[in-house]
Amino acid sequence: MPINIEMPKLSDTMTEGTLIKWNKQVGDSIEIGDIIAEVETDKATMEMEAFDEGTLTEILVQEGAKAPVGSVIGIILEEGETAGASAAPAAVSTSAPVAAPAPVAAAPSISPSASSGPIVTASGDRVSVSPLARKIAEAKGIDLTTVQGSGPGGRIVKADVGGSDGVVIPAPAATPSPVSARASQPAAAPVAAPAAAVPASKALLPTVGSADKTVQLSTMRRIIADRLLISKTTIPHFYLHLEADAAALMTLRKQVNAQAEQTHGNKYSVNDFVIKAVISAAQTVPAVNAAFNGDSIVEFEKIGVSVAIAVDDGLVTPVIKDAASKSILQISQEVKAMAVRARDGKLLPNEFDGGTITISNLGAWGIESFDAIVNPPQALILSIGAIVEKPVVKDGQIVPGLRMNIGVSCDHRVVDGAVAAQFINEVKKLIENPALMLV
Repeated sequence: MPINIEMPKLSDTMTEGTLIKWNKQVGDSIEIGDIIAEVETDKATMEMEAFDEGTLTEILVQEGAKAPVGSVIGIILEEGETAGASAAPAAVSTSAPVAAPAPVAAAPSISPSASSGPIVTASGDRVSVSPLARKIAEAKGIDLTTVQGSGPGGRIVKADVGGSDGVVIPAPAATPSPVSARASQPAAAPVAAPAAAVPASKALLPTVGSADKTVQLSTMRRIIADRLLISKTTIPHFYLHLEADAAALMTLRKQVNAQAEQTHGNKYSVNDFVIKAVISAAQTVPAVNAAFNGDSIVEFEKIGVSVAIAVDDGLVTPVIKDAASKSILQISQEVKAMAVRARDGKLLPNEFDGGTITISNLGAWGIESFDAIVNPPQALILSIGAIVEKPVVKDGQIVPGLRMNIGVSCDHRVVDGAVAAQFINEVKKLIENPALMLV
């Protein structure tokens, strides 16, 4: 029977994807493991792998179009089948940009073992499953809503339903949400939706002229806009700044890079030392390595440093995981590799997980001081400015100095002013005494 190629869920927060490029065309043979397309998610551009084999017979979503997670974007026929053999069960037609899926409360009840249509859990979540895994599950009578998928984005594949070793991995029990509870009740009569209000920002726009350029938001840009709006309107920010003497840091960096040229060849940036200083400071003041959790505060055991990297379409923040266990050489090499993958759009979803504190450094652009926006659910973000030569007073004398501005933006629900002051002063101490970071 025809096999649907569905838009995969490539990250926990992904609801739709943009089909950037088809690597296979109609008529091409597809093997399991082939990279058939590139999809832009809310975090990065990802390669889409084939979990079935056959011939690509239809492309339902063209390059540049968007499609919801789980919708059908293409069709594969197995060996020996013809295009008219049977109609493939299409979840959503997505040959053009589509609207968001209907609310859960309006979704029909679908049996987990049904041979067509999407599979939906009791809480209204769509189950992502490969066609082959679906066939095996039907043959064995397995309820797919109880299976934990091991494929990309939690997709259920052959091995998860006993296709290789006969073991089925149960999914964790889900707590019904208020939305799903309402869905089980009799539906109320349809009510006409009120006219959508024009956003204030749009209402204030001047008249758009024929020579003006309108740039449609990419998935990444839209997610950035949504998250920053939530951060600034729901998180009570406060800001602290101080200036550090960077002369000793620049001297040590020069010495270390001279030695590195003769050994491993890695060239250290100022930001490598800043990251190491922040990690050490967070170990000394663990209260900043935390997040607000409604009626509690979670203080994280491990430190995950989110490093802000500018890309063509915005900003991404991949994470140095378990950062306290890594040397400054490991940190430097990891950041360089992440920056390359970020600019090539090749970061993986799990590289964004585990961040507990963020660093944004605009020193390379000559920015001396700025206030960053807290990266939820984290409670603190550092803003690092350029190292500037300026006159300073030492022992009553005006002398030339190298100064760096360090700022912190904090979630006041988690971090108080005194705690933030202790943390930023600890960062300053390490910047001014960089040898302490190497012991």
